[in-house]
Amino acid sequence: MAISIYKYSSQPHVIHSPRRRKRRWKRFHSGGAKRRKRPVMEARRRRLPLRPPPAAPAYRLPTSPQASDAFPLPIRLTNHVFVVLFVASLAFLMRRWRSKIISGAPLHAVDLPELAAVISFVSSLTYLLNFFGIPFVQPFLFPSPDDVSVSSSAKKIQSFSSPDETPAEKIPSFCPKIDPLEKKIEPLSHESDEEIIESVSSGLTPSYILESKLGDCRRAAGVRREALKRMTGRHIEGLPIDGFDYESILGQCCEMPIGFVTLPVGIAGPLVLDGMKYYVPMATTEGCLVASTNRGCKAISESGGAASVVLRDRMTRAPVVRFASAKRAAELKFFLEAQANFETLAIVFNRSSRFARLQGIHCSLAGKNLYMRFSCSTGDAMGMNMVSKGVQNVLDYLQSDFPDMDVISISGNFCSDKKPAAVNWIEGRGKSVVCEAIIKEEVVQKVLKTRVSDLVQLNTIKNLAGSAVAGALGGFNAHASNIVSAIFIATGQDPAQNVESSHCITMMEAVNDGKDLHISVTMPSIEVGTIGGGTQLASQSACLDLLGVKGANMESPGANARLLATIVAGAVLAGELSLMSALAAGQLVKSHMMYNRANKGDENKACSKGD
Repeated sequence: MAISIYKYSSQPHVIHSPRRRKRRWKRFHSGGAKRRKRPVMEARRRRLPLRPPPAAPAYRLPTSPQASDAFPLPIRLTNHVFVVLFVASLAFLMRRWRSKIISGAPLHAVDLPELAAVISFVSSLTYLLNFFGIPFVQPFLFPSPDDVSVSSSAKKIQSFSSPDETPAEKIPSFCPKIDPLEKKIEPLSHESDEEIIESVSSGLTPSYILESKLGDCRRAAGVRREALKRMTGRHIEGLPIDGFDYESILGQCCEMPIGFVTLPVGIAGPLVLDGMKYYVPMATTEGCLVASTNRGCKAISESGGAASVVLRDRMTRAPVVRFASAKRAAELKFFLEAQANFETLAIVFNRSSRFARLQGIHCSLAGKNLYMRFSCSTGDAMGMNMVSKGVQNVLDYLQSDFPDMDVISISGNFCSDKKPAAVNWIEGRGKSVVCEAIIKEEVVQKVLKTRVSDLVQLNTIKNLAGSAVAGALGGFNAHASNIVSAIFIATGQDPAQNVESSHCITMMEAVNDGKDLHISVTMPSIEVGTIGGGTQLASQSACLDLLGVKGANMESPGANARLLATIVAGAVLAGELSLMSALAAGQLVKSHMMYNRANKGDENKACSKGD
């Protein structure tokens, strides 16, 4: 018996061999003329068929109930209803949000119609995705049984198409091909610390991959620390390593840590500012700084408190682009500064964040180079990343209209960030704050140990004239950077931004017939935030919580950051008042010798005199 497999069928069909057909032919031929036609017909019926036999009917699963059976309307009409609802709600929301963007209103504040539109949009989108999206994706994720059986049959038939190939060579594999020579990088967690330290010390294992390979940030810091000791031969026993959450800084605050630095945090206050009391945390190693600021807070408090005003709130970023000619660069300058184009540019810029709101663009030309200073509000974040993303959106948008524009850098130093610059002193950056107080005559004499006239004279000669002689830029003050740096470190701000945040001019004059002292500090570029960066660390977050400005203000975005800026200005006001009084009374050297050079045996004596 021979077995033949038809090309279009996977089922074998049995046919008789030629010898057996011959015997059957002879038997039927001997039966007479009447039976001669039957063997011929039967033989013909037993020949190979010209087309495959009809396949057996496929088994079909019973029809399951559909979700559309529960609809009160026909499925076609239901689809139309949800499509119309989706388009109408989307158009309504776009129109309302566009008007809010133009007017500067917050997008998260919604009224009843907007809430209904949002619910309609989400429900219609969910329905449309389930109705049209799932049937489209499902065949790719879960193929039907018929498709699997057909493809399997085709693969089996193809495997026998060539006599020189065995079925095992033709059956495809669904597993990816594995190269036996390919070396897989194994994690280091199974190795001992000593082996990893030797590998890092010899340079075989990069130090920066320890966290990802070990899966333990504390262990990675310890291994890196020990490897550093062996490579340098220096002992760093005084640098603590335990007691810190290294996972909180992974990929955010610091790379390749080996420990942490401890700084003492002192409290100055209460600072009475705008009718509220604040205890100001200051992280510093300079003796007398906290005590001096605390004395200034006492003088302000006994005089009725200080008042503050936030003049501006805007972060800046200034990219620089280059053209083939200065004329072409000027064309872009005119385009950006045209009021008719501001609305479009604001829409493009504001897509970077729901808190970023473009306020203005100030351009400056230097030959073929154009510097564009974008300023925007950034909510409770300091906002450098936020404004940078918005600037990138605008640059991408401008590239279509100015294809010859060559973007040199997203920061062209016209911002200006972490550098003393006149543009920050004049235009401001971050929060521009002015803080003032009237110190009573008796408080000046009792607490500050000096006279009003001496303070006014010293401020003119030192802070104003002396700074002008030195050619100071934003440094018309006694020591604003002392207070700013201490608060920045305690609250998780960027310490490098102390450069422009300490821009301050201190003014003093006699009021109320020369009896009382009016003192003010004007700080045009305090760059602070209450979310992001180092503000999320446990210690810094606790200091922000002490001031009542931890995290974002959900009711009024940006309010916490602005309040923090006013507290910084208020603390600077207290520090300026106290230091200037010490200079006027000739107490500076004595105070520093008491607090900054005191022996351990004199600690109690120094502390008792601090009040």
